[in-house]
Amino acid sequence: MAEKVAIIGAGKMGEALLSGLLRAGRPAADLVFTERHPDRSKMLEERYGVTGVDSATAAETADTLLLAVKPQEMGALLDEIAPLVTTRNLVITIAAGIPTAFLEDRLAAEVPVVRVMSNTPVFVDEAMSAIAAGAHAGEEHLERTEALLRPVGKVIRVPESQLDAVTALSGSGPAYFFFLVEAMIDAGILLGLPRAVAAELIVQTAVGSAKMLSESGEHPVQLREAVTSPGGTTIAAIRELENHGVRAAFLAALEAARDRSRELAAGQT
Repeated sequence: MAEKVAIIGAGKMGEALLSGLLRAGRPAADLVFTERHPDRSKMLEERYGVTGVDSATAAETADTLLLAVKPQEMGALLDEIAPLVTTRNLVITIAAGIPTAFLEDRLAAEVPVVRVMSNTPVFVDEAMSAIAAGAHAGEEHLERTEALLRPVGKVIRVPESQLDAVTALSGSGPAYFFFLVEAMIDAGILLGLPRAVAAELIVQTAVGSAKMLSESGEHPVQLREAVTSPGGTTIAAIRELENHGVRAAFLAALEAARDRSRELAAGQT
């Protein structure tokens, strides 16, 4: 029998996962989703051919429940579906900062829970997802989770104790790159380039640099040094970045993101 998957919370991330599973060849009949806004639910049904249901129906009918609601909505959702979830289910959460123990304490004994931290490149099938097993999740459950996430990017396994760091590094990571690209485009305008030209130059430079990082097998330091000629333009720019403490600022920023993830896990708003 085919595994039936329910995506509970078909917001942006939920929709991206839904569309990725369909592109990977999973039949629409094996998927359901929940969406609390009727107009959006109808739109998703028409776009993907997948049935929208309520949370209780999803919990009753699906084998795997992928919880894609906002962290502040997780408690209310668990109150609703907990009576219907049993050990036959695999529960996967992608809510930032919510530990597996939070779910396990509210679900029936020994329900397997896997926690996932993914990021927004899921929309272009280039996500970086880290997964961690809860107390009752075994190899089979991790493999099922990987099978759901691979169509939309890469997947690695980490201990749950490292997921706050993962959240800071790759979960929030796209925003740092977008911030850098934004700043470089502004610099191009300052240097006299039209915005469209500056944007095209920087975006393609980012794409090419990312491909080199991914495919060359070389350390980022080696790649940077290959561009940095003695006494040249690049080393002059690097010196200014170091003088302005950019490296230290990134370290402090990622520590702040990690600490905020811990606060969310502790229930702080």
